Amino acid sequence: MKHTITAIVGDFFHDESTIRASLEQALEQQGLQGSVSIHYTTYDRLSECLDDAPDAVILFKEDRLNPGSPEVHRWMTPETAGRIADYVRQGGSWLGWHSGLASFEKAAEYIAMLRGHFIMHPREHSEVTYTVQKNELGIHEGRTFAFMDEHYFVECDEANTNVFLRSSSKDGKAIAGWHHSFGEGKVCCLTPAHTIEGLNSPDTAAILGRVLQWIVS
Repeated sequence: MKHTITAIVGDFFHDESTIRASLEQALEQQGLQGSVSIHYTTYDRLSECLDDAPDAVILFKEDRLNPGSPEVHRWMTPETAGRIADYVRQGGSWLGWHSGLASFEKAAEYIAMLRGHFIMHPREHSEVTYTVQKNELGIHEGRTFAFMDEHYFVECDEANTNVFLRSSSKDGKAIAGWHHSFGEGKVCCLTPAHTIEGLNSPDTAAILGRVLQWIVS
């Protein structure tokens, strides 16, 4: 049986082609290319795609469509957030990846489902070290890797989720990956990576591959 994933990736600060390449690398490294099919779409077709009940959805796109403009436009309405939450409650899986955690302050139901969200990152990139915690995803506990990255700092309801990845840099320490059940479905959040180096890293592919396997299983 082939599993289907709908993916919405790329925004003002993140190149779609680089994110796609990272996903394909993860599928290949985890040996999922024959069993998982990723369909890429756009934010304005999300509700339509959810009607088709994919096994999972990946979001690597922030809410702001035109950051930096005097009048910022956002795409996730309360209705869209509710539609996403219903999809997961009914058995769907959701991966909020990097900017898929960012700028959703006006989508309270979405943040509640994620049990966490992006707060800030330092202006300058730095070497960020990621350390795997005890987990149920099949990732070796204690594995560490590092690359130049945008160090994401998040607010996370750690008591009500399962943290499997932490990060540290000269700027401090943060939670970098967590997962939990939501209704009948699954939610996973992952902060790395922003840079091309990070997205192309075999370590990112290894972590992401395990996450992809979990959200479709």
